[in-house]
Amino acid sequence: MDDLDEKALEHFPGRVVRKDLVNNLKGQMNVPAYVLEYLLGKYCASADGQVIEAGLREVKRILTEHYVRPDQAEWFKSRVRERGSHRVIDKVKVRLVETEDKYWASLINLQIDRVHISEELVRRYERLLGGGIWAVVELTYDPELVHKGELRPFVIQELRPIQLAGGNLLAEVREKRTHFSRNEWMDLLLRSVGLEPGALPQRLKMLHLSRLIPLVENNYNLVEFGPRGTGKSYVYREISPYAILVSGGEVTVPSLFISHVGRGRIGLVGLWDVVAFDEVAGLTRLANPQAINLLKDYMESGSFSRGREEISALAALVFIGNINIDIETTLRTSHLFTPFPGEMQDLAFLDRFHAYL
Repeated sequence: MDDLDEKALEHFPGRVVRKDLVNNLKGQMNVPAYVLEYLLGKYCASADGQVIEAGLREVKRILTEHYVRPDQAEWFKSRVRERGSHRVIDKVKVRLVETEDKYWASLINLQIDRVHISEELVRRYERLLGGGIWAVVELTYDPELVHKGELRPFVIQELRPIQLAGGNLLAEVREKRTHFSRNEWMDLLLRSVGLEPGALPQRLKMLHLSRLIPLVENNYNLVEFGPRGTGKSYVYREISPYAILVSGGEVTVPSLFISHVGRGRIGLVGLWDVVAFDEVAGLTRLANPQAINLLKDYMESGSFSRGREEISALAALVFIGNINIDIETTLRTSHLFTPFPGEMQDLAFLDRFHAYL
């Protein structure tokens, strides 16, 4: 532990976790890094080795008893049935079935669809409707719950998203920032995403930090193309519960902008701070004039029109893709935007980007 680690522990007690612990657990549990950091921050945020060891045992116990691995789904379902209720850690998605005028939840690793969830919980956590969230879920079992002639016994009684609590966190970070020099703060940010700054030259540090801009800047438009396996999607998949990484082939205009037109429910851009598109070559459902015009409007002004209504949102957009040949050859034979579908290689669309990495 060096001086920067000591300083971070001094000024952010209870919020500093060791990344090596995250990496060790990550190898055992296929969950986003921020889920593990949430637990480690509760039980292992200390410089004391004994406290860390005790906290690590508690984290492992919680993961063993409550984190749902797909191959243990039947065991967890049985436990909920036999006990009547059980707390699980899983990713939860919700969809509205219009023909029934009812919200149904799905627990992804538990592999259960049609789980009862209250409208109040859906209104409180709207991101459930836009890709889902990792959460600590109080799941109950009621064998008398029958819906349209079919037994639907699972009920989400309570749900707590896995994220840092406290509305004063941003003010605290701003105040503590004054205790760090510019270089110290850059290094702390890099360590927070799992990079060792001592091994990076200054320019590379700045490039890595540029990936974080969409997380803090509303309506920021970033494109990053490069070789495979260079960590382009890692930040948006693992670092923040407020960002969503979606496969290019899964994105449609309704899911991105208006998910339920009849009810006026906004899509991903209104539910997340960052919407990142992985593998932009697969954005075939957005590669049409109507969708591109909507994207251009949103990327320019932070708003879009659907019917007679103009709707505003704050989500940053990140487009990620692979360039499979070296940059020199790409520049000599084509251009740097080749991963986009041909219809999206439109100058007015490309001009909306604030940065290219």
